[in-house]
Amino acid sequence: MIAPSAAEAAFREAAASRILVKDGPYGTAIQKLALTEADYRGSFDLGHDQKGNNDILNLTLPGAIAGIGRSYIEAGADLLATNSFNANAISQADYGAEGLVREINLAAARILRTEIDAAVAQDGVPRFLAGALGPTNKTLSLSPRVEDPGFREVDFDGVKAVYREQIDALLDGGVDFILIETVFDTLNAKAAAFAAMEAEEDRQKRVPIMLSMTLTDLAGRNLSGQTVEAFWISVKHTRPLTIGLNCSFGATELRPHVQQLAAQADALLMVYPNAGLPNAFGGYDELPQTTGGLIRQWAEAGLINAVGGCCGTTPAHIAEIAKAVEGLPPRPLPHPESALRLSGLEAAIFA
Repeated sequence: MIAPSAAEAAFREAAASRILVKDGPYGTAIQKLALTEADYRGSFDLGHDQKGNNDILNLTLPGAIAGIGRSYIEAGADLLATNSFNANAISQADYGAEGLVREINLAAARILRTEIDAAVAQDGVPRFLAGALGPTNKTLSLSPRVEDPGFREVDFDGVKAVYREQIDALLDGGVDFILIETVFDTLNAKAAAFAAMEAEEDRQKRVPIMLSMTLTDLAGRNLSGQTVEAFWISVKHTRPLTIGLNCSFGATELRPHVQQLAAQADALLMVYPNAGLPNAFGGYDELPQTTGGLIRQWAEAGLINAVGGCCGTTPAHIAEIAKAVEGLPPRPLPHPESALRLSGLEAAIFA
């Protein structure tokens, strides 16, 4: 057994005394910069339009990414996640940038590591950096061809290798944890977790994993069909530092699913909802004070150990969330009775 990392021990110590605050999204902040394609492309000539490739901005506009990270620190975030959601070879192939994956992830980690270290040196408050892994734009569980249900565009080993490239670069860049987020396909998440566990074994150094599921409907299932409880059973063997939910909906719609997971998971629970539901134009109108008030209700009910914001949230939302949970006790971890727990699309528990 590899000993816990210093960052993991410090995170657990901090989470034992207070509710920790995660940052918000980079995509929302980047959209507000109104960048041109030339801003994204920089000096690279990749033969593809780069507008919308937020990850390459770690190389072409590192100052902008640093500024976004700094704004979340100033808002009260204890945990930052790297701007690397699509910084994997599968997703970057859409931009002809798969050859830059390692450089992008190294830069993403180093940019925010510098911001975090500077803030800690100034005020002594512990802060942490998670390397963010998105789900890619391929799925292992479902066929993209209606006429051929058995067809897959990718296989498990291939997806694992893609994630391993990203994980190694993020770790080399200085992240504390690996955040596998917006999990719409549990099998993709397992490939990512397996890659992180292989990296841990090869390095002989603990690589703490954070896992965050996203729901595709109000019934509480992800795209591959699993319920929240079944997802937890599927991944608990990875010993995640945190388990939770992100994206999906706003705090109102997420609450019953947060309650269900909070009652089952004997790991720290981290949730970061959207700023409400999107409007007719795909924007988000929920005010920071509204989001903060809803999150306070979660905290008062003892549902969370860490909380932040996803789509549509801003540093102002994170500041309101930090204010809302200040002084409130973190969720105590449950101690479920010993039982055989199995998972398919739903959980099967045999006491």
